[in-house]
Amino acid sequence: MENKNKTVYLKPKRNAEVTQEAVFLKDVASLTCGDEHLLAKAKALKVHQFREGAERRVVISNLRFIQMIQELDAGVIVENVGEMDTLVRLVKTDRTKGFLVFFKVVFVSLISFFGTAFTIMAFHNDIGIHDVFGRLYELIMGQTSNGFTTLEVTYSLGLAVGITLFFNHIGGRRITTDPTPIEVEMRVYEKDVDDTLIETADREGKTIDAS
Repeated sequence: MENKNKTVYLKPKRNAEVTQEAVFLKDVASLTCGDEHLLAKAKALKVHQFREGAERRVVISNLRFIQMIQELDAGVIVENVGEMDTLVRLVKTDRTKGFLVFFKVVFVSLISFFGTAFTIMAFHNDIGIHDVFGRLYELIMGQTSNGFTTLEVTYSLGLAVGITLFFNHIGGRRITTDPTPIEVEMRVYEKDVDDTLIETADREGKTIDAS
């Protein structure tokens, strides 16, 4: 029963962002234990200290976490239920909103809008959709299209509705609870980046491991 109370269940994160130079175990992992006193001491363990001017990214092995917890009490048992390595990033963010932030938002919005519009127009020009609509209109109506008919209007409306449904957003509101395609691709990209950074740190011997 005593050993059971001294069992610490450790769930390290794959990617953890911190805002302070001192990194504690509670910042990079979730923990639970029947012994509240032992749990509090484990959460308060300092696992890393970022230095001024040093790289703001470090990979810490789960074995290092286990070793530090075991050093608290000789009878503690650590059960890992999470990741084997944790990528820790020191993030310094400026919470103040000024003209520069507003300018960045406007600039990115304009680039996205005109870039997307140009891409759509280039695609339509490449497949010759104007000729397709003109030929289709002539076959159905028996007269030459003036370039602005029901086909063009309904297609434009359908394109807008399709894009809205595909990206699952209307303004700042989500249509459904499902993640958007961009969010899915971003998560996949982030996972690939994390895997690469962790493997690179391991190959270069930069991973903070058990001593």
